[in-house]
Amino acid sequence: MALSGWVCVVTGASRGIGRGIALQLSEAGATVYITGRQESTLKKTAGEVKERGGNCVPVICDSTKDKDIEELFERIKQEQNGRLDILVNNAYAGVQDIFDNMGIKFWETDPSIWDSINNTGLRGHYFFSVYASRLMVPQGRGLIVTISSFGGLSYIFNVAYGVGKAACDRLAADMAVELKSRGVASVSLWPGAVQTEMVSQLVLEKEAPQGIKPKFKELFSNGESTELGGKCIVNLAKDKNLMSLTGKVLMTCDLARRYGIQDIDGRSVADYTSLKFVLSQVPYLSWLSAVVPSFIRLPRVMLSLAHSRF
Repeated sequence: MALSGWVCVVTGASRGIGRGIALQLSEAGATVYITGRQESTLKKTAGEVKERGGNCVPVICDSTKDKDIEELFERIKQEQNGRLDILVNNAYAGVQDIFDNMGIKFWETDPSIWDSINNTGLRGHYFFSVYASRLMVPQGRGLIVTISSFGGLSYIFNVAYGVGKAACDRLAADMAVELKSRGVASVSLWPGAVQTEMVSQLVLEKEAPQGIKPKFKELFSNGESTELGGKCIVNLAKDKNLMSLTGKVLMTCDLARRYGIQDIDGRSVADYTSLKFVLSQVPYLSWLSAVVPSFIRLPRVMLSLAHSRF
């Protein structure tokens, strides 16, 4: 019960990564407000939390509606005496559109895909962070975690997706600049390939859509659970050196190694920065992965240099 008495908000917690994070935060003792647009799926997550002995408050909240967001934080202010310890910006609505338009160039795609991908996500994250910070700053502590991905560094899926994820990383970094002196940390979290319900449905349980390469499908078939990110956030929130990490992009594989975490089924967490993993993804070099030790990792500077725009 490491987070006993803590108050948290997890957006988009009806399913997927948000649901997994909510389960882990509540299991650690926190009171977790979960948001989503569908009452039935929210109640299902809340029921799972209750089965584990946790405390969950499901709130119907559309991340594209400013009034919904404002009312949520007013409710927290009233019910929790203004206390808020963790915000997890996770809500996202563009997965179906991403897979429906896989392999189609941006100029051939309906431009409204931008709104589908980035309104609930990037824009919503900013609004949630504004209201969360108004509670956290006066109390002099707090943690804002923005769920992002490798798409913020390199091209994945489509233009709107990559721009949105890069902006999420920048959002977390720039908020950290203004929040650090107030004792509030802001980080961007990159999960690895996660076996969400939608990924299982769209990628693993039927013939892969056009544009999905076999390696991509293999990556997700061995992907991490939806709850690993939650385990990482629980440990991150209690880290005595948390403020040294503010503004950074953190990977679940790095946090798993930092805190000695395994996935919920006991599996070791795939290390996407290890030379062994990188070699395994290159067809003509994959044979080398069998002889390279797993502890050899690529320096973070190499990730930046490989995708440098200067």
